[in-house]
Amino acid sequence: MILYGLQHVLVMYAGAVAVPLVIGNAVGLPVEQIILLISTDLFICGIATIAQSFGFGAWIGCRLPLVQGCTFAALVPMMLIGKQYGISGISGAVIIAGLFTLICAPWIYHLVRFFPKVVMGSIVTLIGLSLMPVAGNWIISGNSGSILPLVMAALTLIIILHIYHFMTGMIKNIAVLLGLIGGTVIWSCFLPLDFHFVNSTPWVNFPQIMWLAKPEFHIVPVALLSMVMVVVMIETMSSMMIIGDMLDKKADATTLRNGLNACGIATMVGGLFNLFPYAAFAQNVGLIGLTGVRSRFVVSVSGVLLILMGMFAKMAALVVAIPKPILGGAGVIMFGMVAVSGIRTLSNITYRHNNNEMVVALTLALGLMPIMVPQLFEGFPSMMQMFLHSGITIGTVIAILANLTLNKASSTLMEETDPSVRQYVTICPYKSNKTMVIIEKNREKSGELVK
Repeated sequence: MILYGLQHVLVMYAGAVAVPLVIGNAVGLPVEQIILLISTDLFICGIATIAQSFGFGAWIGCRLPLVQGCTFAALVPMMLIGKQYGISGISGAVIIAGLFTLICAPWIYHLVRFFPKVVMGSIVTLIGLSLMPVAGNWIISGNSGSILPLVMAALTLIIILHIYHFMTGMIKNIAVLLGLIGGTVIWSCFLPLDFHFVNSTPWVNFPQIMWLAKPEFHIVPVALLSMVMVVVMIETMSSMMIIGDMLDKKADATTLRNGLNACGIATMVGGLFNLFPYAAFAQNVGLIGLTGVRSRFVVSVSGVLLILMGMFAKMAALVVAIPKPILGGAGVIMFGMVAVSGIRTLSNITYRHNNNEMVVALTLALGLMPIMVPQLFEGFPSMMQMFLHSGITIGTVIAILANLTLNKASSTLMEETDPSVRQYVTICPYKSNKTMVIIEKNREKSGELVK
């Protein structure tokens, strides 16, 4: 159980530390505070994972094997908030976003119909592409004017690709982590590593509430993160439904509500500790499908391991000691895989007899516009610029509106159908304004009703 739990931790570790690392650098925090931020994040990740998988009471936790971590979906909006309002503004917005999640939890599953695969796939793809400049800035941040950072980032990328291609099982799943270690070792042959902060960091760190800054509440950051949390909630519900299918245990409305309650509480607690929104980690959902180990108690053990790792601050200090170009080389893969997960979703929909192509095109084109042309919205009022400079926010709104206006209900229902059984789908008019979909999965089993 400990070994399987450790495997979950190793798979999500690089992604878990990436968000506090990026935000800490974006708002200009000193290295000592970034170390403690990463350490505290791992601690809260562990508590949130236990709450989600093991459950507390009748209202908290979906009791499914889900690992919780800081979501990439809120990364770019938080960077925009941090540049204008600092870590205090981020913390206040995160607390209210968590409260917003708790308020929405009992009824948010009704909004799933506004987020079919074409919308979610487009948004997740946009998130991955929006994070690419972060990896690029990491690469060029070391020894400006030298070719060494670019070469080292490329070597790290090659190491990760070789491990991913030639290895199998657990080694393949931790390719990013091994690539970071290998790249750092090669870097040390050319330039000395700075272990000053590792030596000066205490062994044990107990997280403290509002240790970094007192939360500040501003209308624009709160509204921006609350909009992003709708996407995070839909993404988390999708993970719960996928895991439910794996376990032959349908994720009903109560399960979804309890899971979102756990996310909302974890996000509120994270804001109190100057941290960020939490959601289910998709890579761990994939690991469950790969290994076949579906016990929620194994994932609860992962939470315990994360808590222990969070208490030992020197582990976080080792992450900060990794040279930025090495992180950039790994970031290309990490952020690229986020985009790939969206592309994978888009590959499972049909583009015939609907306008899905236009929905994807509008979402990506308009969502990437603020990143490719940052000065595009400089003429707008400063309060509006924070929304307009967030390509994820623009892309989400565009994806929802484009799907509602360009696609009919029947097309939406058709695209949600498994491609392997699409040929057996029959659309039958039912009463006046409803549609009944009958799916025949095979010749022996027919008549399954999907609402």
